[in-house]
Amino acid sequence: MSELLVDFITSLDGHASGEGWPGFWGLEGPEYLTWLSKQPKATYLMGANTYRLMSGFAAGQVPSGQDEFRPEEEASVDELTQASKVVFSSSLKEPLTWANSTLVQNDAVEAVRAMKSSDSGLLSTIGSLTLARSLLRAGLVDRFRVVMFPVITGATGKERIYDGYPDVALEMTEHHTFDGRIQLVEYKPRVLEHPPLDIPA
Repeated sequence: MSELLVDFITSLDGHASGEGWPGFWGLEGPEYLTWLSKQPKATYLMGANTYRLMSGFAAGQVPSGQDEFRPEEEASVDELTQASKVVFSSSLKEPLTWANSTLVQNDAVEAVRAMKSSDSGLLSTIGSLTLARSLLRAGLVDRFRVVMFPVITGATGKERIYDGYPDVALEMTEHHTFDGRIQLVEYKPRVLEHPPLDIPA
């Protein structure tokens, strides 16, 4: 049976990106990049918006505000191009142009549930906030990992990750600091039916 990992890269205040900021907020270091390069192979799950963004990068579209990709950004996109990807969308049409991408137009939760029961590899979300939220609500997420970069993007932050989430209890299973500034925390999530003090009568 597959494991499902929800994996986010965030600012300290929980934004997935920021206007005017480069990838990794420009703060990636050698320890973090080495760790990133040694991650096990996974099948990446994403929605239409993430697919459009990332496939555009793969086709050479440079992020807004940049003249060219930085080497670490280019390497990350190249690795994603080589990886297996499943895209959940009712608006995209086949054939998908980004290599190694499969389109699924059926319900994402049920499709991922079937993938988990039939496969043995690692499944991992990339971006795709709505998809990750739906999979968490459905109780399908085995591992919830956040890599926090040391910035607060209160003025420029985009894509607030946790808006619309249910209450979730998190059991820490791993933590690590990279380059003296980047913090990784990984948890086993458990969706709560109600807060601890809100006991049904």
